[in-house]
Amino acid sequence: MRTERNLARLDRVFARLDREPGRPTLDVPRMSRHRIVLIVATLVFYLSTVWAVVITSWLVRLDWQVMFFRPYQQWPEIHAFLDYYVVLGQRGPTAVMISAWLGWRAWRQHTLRPLLVFGAALLLLNVTVGAAKIGMGRLGPHYATTIGSNEMGMGGDIFPSGHTANAVVTWGILAYLAATPRARRWLSASSALMSLGVGLTTVYLGTHWLSDVILGWVAGLLVLLALPWCEPLITRTETWILSLRDRRRARGTLPAPAPARVRTPTLLGPHATAEEEAAARENTAPAARSSRAPAHPAHLTPGPHASRSERTPVTPAGSRRPPHADRAPRGTGTQTARPLPGNS
Repeated sequence: MRTERNLARLDRVFARLDREPGRPTLDVPRMSRHRIVLIVATLVFYLSTVWAVVITSWLVRLDWQVMFFRPYQQWPEIHAFLDYYVVLGQRGPTAVMISAWLGWRAWRQHTLRPLLVFGAALLLLNVTVGAAKIGMGRLGPHYATTIGSNEMGMGGDIFPSGHTANAVVTWGILAYLAATPRARRWLSASSALMSLGVGLTTVYLGTHWLSDVILGWVAGLLVLLALPWCEPLITRTETWILSLRDRRRARGTLPAPAPARVRTPTLLGPHATAEEEAAARENTAPAARSSRAPAHPAHLTPGPHASRSERTPVTPAGSRRPPHADRAPRGTGTQTARPLPGNS
C-alpha cells in the first residue's frame, strides 16, 4: 500500500511539472493619487537636500565629520567583506543578474514586459542621475580641496551616489514586478535593506559623502515611483516588437518544394539491343533515386503481358558470373561427386 501511495504522489508531481504554464494576469501598477502624492513629497525632499548642500548647511558639516571619523579605520576587520558587498550597487554586474532572472520570467510568462520595464527603469536612472552628477559637479571625500566647503561645481561626478541609486532601482524593480501583494512586501523590504547597506558601505569606504547617499536613495525612489507613467509606452513597444517578429516569420517562410518529376519508362520492343536497354535504365533512374520509393514502382505496375511465345530473351555477351580458378564451365569435363557424410 505504501508503494502505491508513493507512486500516486509522484504521478501527481510529474503531472504538475509537465503542465504548460499559462500566461498569468499581470498586475500593472497604476499612477494613483496616492502615488502622485508620494512623488511630489519625494521630489520636495530631493530639492531640499540639494539646497542644503548648495548653501553649505549643517548637512555639509555632518559630511565632514563623518569623513574625519574615517569608518574604514575604525572597523578594519569588515573592510574586505564590504569591498565585495559594494558590487551589489554597481550597474554592470547587477544588471546582468537581474536581466537573467527577468528574462527567465519573461519566457515563463510569455511576455516581454519584465525586460522592457527594467530597460525603462535603467534608462530613467541614467538620464536623471547622470544629468544631476554632471550638472552639480561635486568632488568626493578623497579629492576634497577646502575643509568645510560643499565642493560643488569642481568637476566631480558623485552627487547623487550612483551606487546607491542603482541599488534602489535594480533591486526595487523586483518588488515592482512582483505577482502577489505578499511577494511585493517581502521584496520591498529586502531591496530597501540592500540599498541601505550599499549606501552606507560607500560612506564606510570613503568614496561618497553622506549627503550623496541620501540623495541617491531619493533619486532611485523617484525612478520607481515614476515607472507607471511609462507603462503605456512599454505596452506599445511590446506590441510593436511582437508584430515585427510575426512579420519577419511570415516573410521568411520557404516555398513548398516542387514534386519530383517521374519519367515514364520506355517500352522496349522484342528486338531491343543492349544500348537501348541501358538508355531505358538511365531514363527510369531518377524515379528510383527519389527520397521515398513509391508504393508501386514503375517496373511492377500491372500492364499488358506478352505470351511466352512472344518474349524474346536477350542473352548478354559472356557469363555474368565472376571467373573462378577452381570452377570449370558448366557442361564440360567430368564432375566430381561430393563425398557422403560418414565416408572417409
